[in-house]
Amino acid sequence: MGKFVIKETATGVKFDLKANNGEVIATSEVYKSLDACKNGIESVRKCCEGDIEDQTVEGYETLKHPKFEVYTDKGGEYRFRLKARNGEIIATSEGYKQKASCLNGIESVKKNAPDAAVE
Repeated sequence: MGKFVIKETATGVKFDLKANNGEVIATSEVYKSLDACKNGIESVRKCCEGDIEDQTVEGYETLKHPKFEVYTDKGGEYRFRLKARNGEIIATSEGYKQKASCLNGIESVKKNAPDAAVE
């Protein structure tokens, strides 16, 4: 079972969703308050069932929110972002060398987020 780990930063509060092995699967933005951060966690739980919009293929279909967007960054690595029903980005991934690894990261969010403990 994964877990959400809440951390204070210099400018606010953020969370990481971690898998059983301690690897960070997804990270949040920095929130101004602990309550806002907790609301962000609840949004991830509710929205992680979203479909995957693969922006790395030409002519991809634009899906409704909530959704995971798969894209390539400036360095050519694959990343995903989870968007809430209102279109806001609520979680992002690290960079992956392989698209399959990025897709595995999304599956890990879908598997771990709904029942993850909050620390």
